[in-house]
Amino acid sequence: MHTYDRLFIGGTWTEPSKKDLLDIHSPHDQSVVGHAAQAHPADIDRAVAAARAAFDNGPWARTTPAERIALLRRFNELREAHDDTLAALITAENGAASWFTNAVQAGLTSHFNGYVTAAENFDWETTLVPSDPASTFRSIVRREAVGVVAAVIPWNAPTSSAYSKIIPALLAGNSVILKASPENSLSMGYLAELLEQASLPEGVISVLPADRETSEYLVSHKDVDKIAFTGSTRAGQTIASIAGRQLKRVSLELGGKSAAIILPDADIAQAVQDLRFHSLPNNGEACLALTRILAPREKYEEVVSAVKELVESLKVGDPSAPDTFIGPMVRPDQQERVRNYIQLGIEEGARLVTGGPQIPEGLEKGNYVTPTVFAEVDNSMRIAQEEIFGPVLVVIAYDDEDDAVRIANDSEYGLSGGVWSADEEHALAVARRVRTGTVTVNGAPVAFDGPFGGFKNSGIGREFGAVGLGTYTEYKTITV
Repeated sequence: MHTYDRLFIGGTWTEPSKKDLLDIHSPHDQSVVGHAAQAHPADIDRAVAAARAAFDNGPWARTTPAERIALLRRFNELREAHDDTLAALITAENGAASWFTNAVQAGLTSHFNGYVTAAENFDWETTLVPSDPASTFRSIVRREAVGVVAAVIPWNAPTSSAYSKIIPALLAGNSVILKASPENSLSMGYLAELLEQASLPEGVISVLPADRETSEYLVSHKDVDKIAFTGSTRAGQTIASIAGRQLKRVSLELGGKSAAIILPDADIAQAVQDLRFHSLPNNGEACLALTRILAPREKYEEVVSAVKELVESLKVGDPSAPDTFIGPMVRPDQQERVRNYIQLGIEEGARLVTGGPQIPEGLEKGNYVTPTVFAEVDNSMRIAQEEIFGPVLVVIAYDDEDDAVRIANDSEYGLSGGVWSADEEHALAVARRVRTGTVTVNGAPVAFDGPFGGFKNSGIGREFGAVGLGTYTEYKTITV
């Protein structure tokens, strides 16, 4: 059992302002798996002051990109050596199945390398060719660090979310306060230990688990220059309003209700097998999940049958077991929320294909939900429009390709999407019409070198690669 009775502030383990430790409960059986101190406003003040001093007066922002890359490579190597521990901690604290936590950890190096490659090829300083040949002036364009970054991450994939923010922010020369959810106090405490071993300069990085109220205090702090947030659309709207009032830089990666378009010529069996990882990752608690499955009307029942067979084949249970695919919801309130949506789907008139609001037999101690599939769903139903964040899929019929694109785009969200077809070029043509920040074709994974983010209510700005790195910089033009 891990216990963190101090907070990692500015690179040093520090006594918290309030010494009461939070019990971290297993979503599987409610047992206590660890204890951790939580940050409060006084702790935020100390972390921001340390970050401000480090940025304004310390060496980090004045090091070269190559020096920052070398130090962060050391941190990434430390993280690689401890992936098993991090994965096990995340499974214990938030209920993510071990296949998923191990897969996420294995992908972090690709995530890291995407940012490093971008940093190595980034236009940190460029001299412009004068547009007027007779000009006696020249302009130098620099990309400089924004300053103090408040990186606020959710509980569902903490290491991936942390890497999305702290790596580009640090590569650009910023100081960072990483604000984690209380549910991830153990894994993020362990990540802080690895950051300590990497020996970043004093004040450059803090890792603080804290509740929503303390998070709001952080993002409102006058000495924070940029907010980088991943989480719900509702919370993102609050943060955007705070950023607007204070003219802070802000990037938001928010919710989704993404569609998987199965075209008539697609291999249905293969497409549905791909949906195992695209529609039900992380127990369905994933913003990227393709939870609306769009099927051609002439093959609708074939798709419904295949999805039913897939979902019923997935083992639900102890998330630490290697053969478990779907574990519990993170908290009892999230379990109740998902079960209420399942009941709502029944009341809206959708056909319950498999699953239902009942808790899986033998798993009553945990925050479990029975994986559920609805058919005969109209896209106007709440179960087709609202982000459920659990193992609930809806299958929607479409008449033709234009109708499929219309349904896919008929959403307040625009984060992700997928297209399946035997004709790759045709699938690409459809993908170009889907108004989301990311679209995958025939089960391809999301790439770490291209920009990632959403249209509409799915966010503002982009992460990953050169575009993501650029959001942690300001432009400066010097005319000589």
